[in-house]
Amino acid sequence: MSERQPQYPADALFVNRWSPRSLTGEAIDDQTLLTLFEAARWAPSAFNVQPWRFSYSKNDSESFSTYLDFLVEFNQSWAKNASALIVVLAKKITMTSQAEVEFPSYAFDTGAAWASLAFQAEKLGWVTHGMTGINKEKIAATLKVPETYSVEAMIAVGKQGDKAALPEGLQAKEAPSDRRPVEETIFEGIGFKE
Repeated sequence: MSERQPQYPADALFVNRWSPRSLTGEAIDDQTLLTLFEAARWAPSAFNVQPWRFSYSKNDSESFSTYLDFLVEFNQSWAKNASALIVVLAKKITMTSQAEVEFPSYAFDTGAAWASLAFQAEKLGWVTHGMTGINKEKIAATLKVPETYSVEAMIAVGKQGDKAALPEGLQAKEAPSDRRPVEETIFEGIGFKE
């Protein structure tokens, strides 16, 4: 595995976190999962609304096959070895003093919560892999998610396994990816830079 090199002095926690697919299936205890959710709890949130919600299933539970079935076939092929699968939901509606309104930063804030969970997992020696290759309608129907919530993504959590355990086509991809140079993602002042 090639070592990632930051352009600027970002902490190794951010540089080294990546999304492996090879997982061992090792059991995850409740305390570890609750620690991940605790980290997400402290994510930044506009007006302290905290729109994120998480529903989960551990690999050894009766509901795990249902959660696995929420994923597209490609993700099922490797996520079956996750220690836990987490559904990420976001509350779209909030109450103001006048009425219920769409909360403009529900997805933004929920993304911050997912990132916090991912970095906490990294600190504890676990890996996470966020997925949008999911069946949102099936998740909403099965979990009885109210229409005021949005199904955002799913997360596989586990201990990193040997890439040789993956199907051949995925083995070559099982390495940390690089990122665009900082200068390609920022611009100063007025005007948009693609």
